[in-house]
Amino acid sequence: MRAFVIDRYKAPLTLREMPDPRPGPGEVVVAIAATSVNPIDFKLRDGEFKAVLPMAMPLILGGDLAGTVVALGMGADRFRIGDEVFARPDPIGTFAERIAVAEADLARKPASLTMAEAASLPLVSLTAWQVLVERAAIKPGDKILIHAGSGGVGTIAIQLAKHLGAIVATTAGPDNLTLVKDLGADIVIDYRHEDFAEQLSGYDVVLNTLGSDVLEKSLKVLRPGGKLISISGPPDPAFARAIGANWIVRQVMRLLSARIRRKARRLGIDYSFLFMRADGAQLADIAGLVDAGVIRPVIDRTYAFGDTPAALARVESGRARGKVVVQVAMP
Repeated sequence: MRAFVIDRYKAPLTLREMPDPRPGPGEVVVAIAATSVNPIDFKLRDGEFKAVLPMAMPLILGGDLAGTVVALGMGADRFRIGDEVFARPDPIGTFAERIAVAEADLARKPASLTMAEAASLPLVSLTAWQVLVERAAIKPGDKILIHAGSGGVGTIAIQLAKHLGAIVATTAGPDNLTLVKDLGADIVIDYRHEDFAEQLSGYDVVLNTLGSDVLEKSLKVLRPGGKLISISGPPDPAFARAIGANWIVRQVMRLLSARIRRKARRLGIDYSFLFMRADGAQLADIAGLVDAGVIRPVIDRTYAFGDTPAALARVESGRARGKVVVQVAMP
């Protein structure tokens, strides 16, 4: 099969022939119709997480897929050959024509979406679900600030938060204000001309997808007892325990997050870092919301498989609105 790989950290993507995957016990092989790009892809390429999540080389990047089941491993009985599915597989490797995926990571593709549309959703929708439903337990009337509302996670988180009954504020650039309003945001802050910390207060939850300056500033808008949840770091001791990190890595994470945890604690705010995990059952729930018209994908551009490096560069530029999709197979 063809796949885009890197042979070392910070190396460019290279298209080459790789061995076809074979399903292990409880796995299926999926012929990938489409994938999409996320910031984690270029961060993994550059080795930003190598101390915490070391990757074997050569490495196939990519963490989203939509496609068709083409082979079943021993004990795999939830799907049949020919089923259309979507997933955020663990481990990654979707910049390729095929991949072996644990059944537990898969869900049936939303019937109302094309393969390209479905491929845009897994990582960002699981992230939004795990922040809003699991970690924040959003309920009707809660006030939430979602940073970077026009980004991949932001576009889905706004829609899910509104479905859960929250009052949603978001930050966006001037070119994206209409987009986030159309997605359901109640309050929109033009971050180039307005200061969110001066306009918002008494919030229950902040979802941070940006840097440390925005992270610390977000403490000002939260009420005592509020939750600051970051998907961009710094990782905290709870995350270190969850991944079974060794003592040295645990101490490094403790130090990296010490400043924000200390500031949050003084204000009576709960800070936590969330690193999305694969979950087919949650994806099945999300697929139901998609087919019910609650959540719709937002796609910035679609690239041909051979242009995957350009798709990665588009996301790395920070100018994408919603998701950048790669069409692996012709529709």
